Amino acid sequence: MAPRWRGGAQALAVTLGILQCCGWLSAQTVRTSVGMIGRGPEQWPMFHERVKRGWVWNQFFVVEEYTGTEPLYVGKIHSDSDEGDGSIKYTISGEGAGTVFIIDEVTGDIHATERLDREEKTFYTLRAQARDRLTDAPLEPESEFVIKVQDINDSEPKFLEGPYIGSVAELSPIGKSYTDYTTCDAARVTFKHPSIHLHLSPLSSSSGVIRTAVADLDRETQDRYELVVKATDMAGQMGGLSGSTTVTIVITDVNDNPPRFPQKMYQFSVSEGAAVGTPIGRVIATDADMGENTDMSYLIKDEEGGELFRVSTDGDTQEAVITIKKPLDFENKRTHNVVVEAVNKHADPRFVDLGSFRDQTIVRVSVSDVDEPPIFIPPSGTIMEVQEDARLGALVGIVTAKDPDMDNVPVRYSIRSTDQEQIFNIDAVTGAITLGKILDRETAGWHNITVTVVEADNQSMASQTAVSIRILDVNDNPPELATPYEASICEDAKPGQLIHTISVVDRDEPQSGHRFYFTLAPEASNNRHFTLWDIKDNTAGIRTQRSGFNRQEQNVYLLPILVVDSGPPALSSTGTLTIHVCGCDTDGAIQSCNATAYVMSAALSPGALIALLVCILILIVLVLLILTLKRHRKGQRMSEDEEDMRDNVIKYNDEGGGEQDTQAYDMSALRSLYDFPEVKNSDSGPELHPVPQRIQNRVVGDGGPADFSVFKGYIRKKVEQADADLSVPPYDSFQTYAFEGSSSPALSLSSIHTLSTTSEQDFSYLSDWGPRFRQLAGYYAPAQPEEEGS
Repeated sequence: MAPRWRGGAQALAVTLGILQCCGWLSAQTVRTSVGMIGRGPEQWPMFHERVKRGWVWNQFFVVEEYTGTEPLYVGKIHSDSDEGDGSIKYTISGEGAGTVFIIDEVTGDIHATERLDREEKTFYTLRAQARDRLTDAPLEPESEFVIKVQDINDSEPKFLEGPYIGSVAELSPIGKSYTDYTTCDAARVTFKHPSIHLHLSPLSSSSGVIRTAVADLDRETQDRYELVVKATDMAGQMGGLSGSTTVTIVITDVNDNPPRFPQKMYQFSVSEGAAVGTPIGRVIATDADMGENTDMSYLIKDEEGGELFRVSTDGDTQEAVITIKKPLDFENKRTHNVVVEAVNKHADPRFVDLGSFRDQTIVRVSVSDVDEPPIFIPPSGTIMEVQEDARLGALVGIVTAKDPDMDNVPVRYSIRSTDQEQIFNIDAVTGAITLGKILDRETAGWHNITVTVVEADNQSMASQTAVSIRILDVNDNPPELATPYEASICEDAKPGQLIHTISVVDRDEPQSGHRFYFTLAPEASNNRHFTLWDIKDNTAGIRTQRSGFNRQEQNVYLLPILVVDSGPPALSSTGTLTIHVCGCDTDGAIQSCNATAYVMSAALSPGALIALLVCILILIVLVLLILTLKRHRKGQRMSEDEEDMRDNVIKYNDEGGGEQDTQAYDMSALRSLYDFPEVKNSDSGPELHPVPQRIQNRVVGDGGPADFSVFKGYIRKKVEQADADLSVPPYDSFQTYAFEGSSSPALSLSSIHTLSTTSEQDFSYLSDWGPRFRQLAGYYAPAQPEEEGS
């Protein structure tokens, strides 16, 4: 089975020509195909001598952008078994089947129902199937075929990344490339742009590059070029479409311009005495370049200017900042001419032939006169020397100052408050420094004072200088032994044995150095035990003169040593060396140096005995202290037991019998404690009555208040005794008394005052409170007539 093409030969020839233009078919292939079309399909060799039945497909083609009203015919599929009776049904499936492409089930004709765009999709892949219409059984195996979309010139060339911006360095050689650009139209395009300085060279049918056409591009003259590049398809032939874009070429800077000072001379003024680092002025050299190509370095070229002035570069403004390096003096020189040179930091060696990339200018600095304070000669600190034994008023040295503005201007000197001890004095007119107190080099070897000088007629003009005074040493201190030396020897020491080496110290510091001489003091000249050996290096050695030392006879020797310095004048002192005789073992190691300890060698050492005695003494003191504290506490507790009434409080849980119960608390013990007289009735025995009844018997006949003199006296006695007793602790004794002061604003709650025979208060309700209040109700219940009669 072979596909049968329907359509005119002319249309097929046009299609083959388009494919050739697009580069898809070669010219030989097109010529062969056109020849086959002229012979007819039956003579095409492609479909002759078929080996077996089956699908053999060529590619179908359809033109894009079809605008007709009817579906566009694409092609026809056909099976060899189709006899034209409609028994075969043709179907397609795949990309666009049923939507973009439809097929006639009877004839197999394929039509495109939508407008196609090759720029969106270039081909569609589908599958064809021939089936029996009645049984729907496949008559041929399913076969795949491709429908390609044929391009027409419907899209103008477009630049992918336009507008373009690029750069090229000024003074670049001819042919220097800037950049390339690409179009998106598949057709062959040409590029054009008008420019006399730049040239466009096509790289391919879809890209081009811009190159320099001249070698004298100057950024300072023109720093950018605006180009319009046009791309035309169909090789620029008539009917082709075109697109354009803008290309901006920026000319970048190179260091091809030297720095130049706008002026050949600048003038500045500064006052004399201006501080070091004070800026005088600024100058700048201009440069037609830009960016880092304008960075400058400034130098001072003349030697004199370099000593007095310093130049630096301001990194922000590229200006030369001129500052003072040393103080300027109007009286010495009034005008200074400084040569300042500007140099490019980043010189390009390619342009050295263009000239020198440096320029110079002259900066004239005028120094103005100001009233200056006096200056010392020499201006820096002065060092003086004086002997340690100089007398009071001795001349130490002279300081000199003058007025730099005028000669013979009187000045006055003084010593600042740094010399608080007033060791030195100064003559206000001459500047002579004299001694005010006796010096001692060993106390202070240097003295630093500050001398102030002012103009005699203008005290505000003042200067100061530091004067250091060195105290020269004199030999006024005798040498002394470095430490209180002590030495030890064994009892079996040999004659001539070196037992100790001594050295001395001297507070003096002679310029030639110390030299000391050692000898035994005159009182030890007849010494038979030890000898002194002067080692000649300011030390001396002590040697034994005999053997047979015995610490039982003498355990300590005192050896006086005379030390003399070299002066002048020579001074001496005597020191004592203490030598202990000790017991040693066979190896010469000292065991003990005490005679008592030698006798009691088997007992405890003195240190252990002392420690033991101290511990026993501490224990005895602690025992005595504990006994004393216990005795003191016992006495204090007995005093509290006798005097503190709180210990007599009796606590019980049963209910009291009220005021008639006189057995629960014995008042006689309380009264006898303070020897108060006990109140007794005239009858043989006290008559027990209820408290209200007893109070009633003591009421005055006219109904006055009850007599509480006993209680008042008791309270008064107790207060007086508490006030007079100094041993009573500072706490209050809480006591409760059935007496309420008459000045109380509240009504009395006491039964002593409120109950009487004339009272109209009724306490009969107490009998209703139960058995616990029965006795209380009996005390306050009104008396019965028969009880009163009895």
